[in-house]
Amino acid sequence: MMDVKETYDALIESGVDLFTGVPDSLLKNFCAYVTDTAPSHKHIIAANEGNAVGIAAGHYLATGHPALVYMQNSGLGNTVNPLLSLADEKVYSIPMVLMIGWRGEPGVHDEPQHVKQGEVTLALLDAMQIPYVVLEDVGQIQQMVALAMERKAPTALVIRKGTFGAYKLKNVSHNDNPLSREEALKLVVEHLRNDDVIVSTTGKLSRELFELREARKEGHGHDFLTVGSMGHSSSIALGIALEKPGRRVFCFDGDGAFIMHTGALGINASMQPRNLFHILFNNGAHESVGGQPTIGFRLDATGIAKASGYRHAFSATTADEMLSALQQLEHLEGPVLLELRVAINSRDDLGRPTTTPIENKEAFMEELRIKN
Repeated sequence: MMDVKETYDALIESGVDLFTGVPDSLLKNFCAYVTDTAPSHKHIIAANEGNAVGIAAGHYLATGHPALVYMQNSGLGNTVNPLLSLADEKVYSIPMVLMIGWRGEPGVHDEPQHVKQGEVTLALLDAMQIPYVVLEDVGQIQQMVALAMERKAPTALVIRKGTFGAYKLKNVSHNDNPLSREEALKLVVEHLRNDDVIVSTTGKLSRELFELREARKEGHGHDFLTVGSMGHSSSIALGIALEKPGRRVFCFDGDGAFIMHTGALGINASMQPRNLFHILFNNGAHESVGGQPTIGFRLDATGIAKASGYRHAFSATTADEMLSALQQLEHLEGPVLLELRVAINSRDDLGRPTTTPIENKEAFMEELRIKN
């Protein structure tokens, strides 16, 4: 097990002087130390992993120094284009070091959305011709930074579960919003019609929705739980809404996912689906992977939605405001964005869906067949 301070110090001593990326649960102790230690202008939590590669490239162009780009292996897909068409030695030849959490490592139990990505992680790095090590000691850090600078191209540190020792984030994000996400979720679900369907985003929100349906003794056929593909829930909801104009389609989104692919709002709006209702649960944090902050509360989500072409966009914080907004939805045509500003507060005993993704998909498709 590696000490996070020694890891950080080894990177700094090797010449890395910028940290950027998207938080991951396997990296949360290291990312927490970086958050507490690095100067604020030297640590950038990016919108998505490709965004982080671009930031790292710009940093190198300006300073001649490599950056560390951290991510979960599910985020490798977002980096393929900038890694191969920007940073690769056959294009601009830009060194950087990737730190990749190896979710779904073969032989290690993990959630179903990580299994395939875990199987192909090393093969994907091989296909991109990015040298890597599975990190075990600080000497490998110095080796991979030196190799990146020698080759003028990316290298990677692959992080297994349990690689880093414990570290508790000191600069924890807080807000004064009175309702938890789960409390706000209950209010929304209580105002849904019997034939409404939901596409819920990656992370704890989908887990809370699943448990709420269980508590209410309802089935799960109305809900598509997007356990992977972070940031794409509203696009899935759009695809459904266009083909099922007789049903209201709700996207339950999170601020980290919303930020990751904000351009989807313009596409959603361009199609003007009257039955699409986009509910953004904004707590200003990547809560599912360690509580690292997002720019959720510095972003004008309703302004972005309106500028993108949504018919209506408004925000609510208190229970009364949320109830009033939900009542308004009964009389509005989409696309609509409703931002619910909530606290960072989830149950320690929050479970996970007991159905498989395939079972979820089949039940949801059967529900969609019932009525147009």
